Amino acid sequence: MRSFDFAPLYRSTVGFDQIANLMDRVLTSEVAQPTYPPYNIEKLEDDAYRITIAVAGFSDADLSVEVREKSLIVSARKAEDDTEKTYLHRGIATRAFERRFHLADHVQVLGATHADGMLHIDLERQVPEALKPRQIEIARDTRAIEKDVVDAKTVN
Repeated sequence: MRSFDFAPLYRSTVGFDQIANLMDRVLTSEVAQPTYPPYNIEKLEDDAYRITIAVAGFSDADLSVEVREKSLIVSARKAEDDTEKTYLHRGIATRAFERRFHLADHVQVLGATHADGMLHIDLERQVPEALKPRQIEIARDTRAIEKDVVDAKTVN
């Protein structure tokens, strides 16, 4: 994979560092992407999203959901089981994990619910009114129309 040097971009632009950081994260040569735990990202409406993470074997106390610096960080650490168990087969993974999701501007985490081994995190894009598109009414300048009529009368 190619590596790109973003240094010229950093020294010749102002305010675009988030885009450069995003491109840098996407284009890293890190091949081993974490696959545990599995998750879905669902679009519920135009500005509403839900992240669902399979967290079988974890209780509410084992899970942590945190928003820090435009990142959603979901982590889990299973409390040590002090009873000795003998497993014939251990297929349910309860190893600790940390999963990060980078949030776009104006995306807010509304809440999280944990039910049936699934952690649901609801998000919503809340664009401020000042940044929303608005329709500008075009007013008719009546003075310009009256001036044209007056000029036509003086010529005739």
